[in-house]
Amino acid sequence: MPTAIAIRKIDGKPGQVYYPLEHIQLPEPQPKDDEVVVKITAAALNHRDLFLRQHLYPGTTFGVPLLADGTGVVVATGSSSEAQKWKGKKVIINPGNGWKDDPEGPESPKGYAILGGTKMNPLGCLGETVTIGASELEETPLHLSSVEAAALPLTGLTAWRAVMTKSGNAKPGRNILITGIGGGVALMALLYASAAGANVFVTSSSEEKLRKAKALGAAGGVNYKEEGWEKKLMAQMPAERKSLDAIIDGAGGDIVEKGSKMLRPGGVIVSYGMTLGPKMPFLMGAVLKNIELRGSTMGSRKEFADMVKFVAEKHLTPVVSRTVSGLDNLDGIDSLFEDMKSGSQFGKLVIEVVKEGEVSKL
Repeated sequence: MPTAIAIRKIDGKPGQVYYPLEHIQLPEPQPKDDEVVVKITAAALNHRDLFLRQHLYPGTTFGVPLLADGTGVVVATGSSSEAQKWKGKKVIINPGNGWKDDPEGPESPKGYAILGGTKMNPLGCLGETVTIGASELEETPLHLSSVEAAALPLTGLTAWRAVMTKSGNAKPGRNILITGIGGGVALMALLYASAAGANVFVTSSSEEKLRKAKALGAAGGVNYKEEGWEKKLMAQMPAERKSLDAIIDGAGGDIVEKGSKMLRPGGVIVSYGMTLGPKMPFLMGAVLKNIELRGSTMGSRKEFADMVKFVAEKHLTPVVSRTVSGLDNLDGIDSLFEDMKSGSQFGKLVIEVVKEGEVSKL
């Protein structure tokens, strides 16, 4: 029977508890006609996984494998031709379901159900195998290793929708600010916007992260802990365009107040999260400048396909902060969660389930 990793229930209040990891046994894969069995080669963490361990995420449950991000090799299929065409291929798994192609949001009345650790979806990628619909797969871009491919799905999709669908400014010569560089979404947003020809600027409290972002293509960056960082950022803008067209933000807080001073009239703030708190004031100054605030989360199946195609065409490589190997290595996997707790990572935190050299043997 295949093995996976889930959270184990212990007593404690949400926000105070920290559920330990445990191994669970999954049923032997029995794919339906239109399903495939994916042998997982690598899987990656997201902040939602840390929130699940703290019981701070909707639908937190036990006995469901963790992690939405996974990549692997199709080792068995159902009887349909759609399923059988995937046999032996390296694939990336769509990290959720319930959203086909509506640009406004999920079509399913139940909403979007992300893989990993909740009552809303019985599947997760932190295991030896996943049995899933063949329609939920994309071929892994040839230039990516399994570890790099595992770093792509959830953060890549979230960043794609925020930058390419919602901002409306992923165009040559536009100025885009990405706040809090270092997290997976922010880094993918940097790669997309830069590849689309925009001038990308970033913020961080870490000078090292700012340097790394510039090496990845950022045109400039500032430390948001510095007094008057907004003026310093504006001074870095190109002479022919001295204001921002869009801000991609995952922190919230005072971004509307700060951002509306830097944005051109009609500029856009795309919010994909509020790590500083669940409220973000929308001020009259932003109204008078016709600033738009657009919420954005995850993305549709169509956007996932578009994203993977763009990554392949542009040869983009997700940034991996650190990797540990093996499903048996609970201490190592726990250490990745500690990286996420401290915010020390620059890029994704990945578990290599099968070594790259062993993939050809599957």
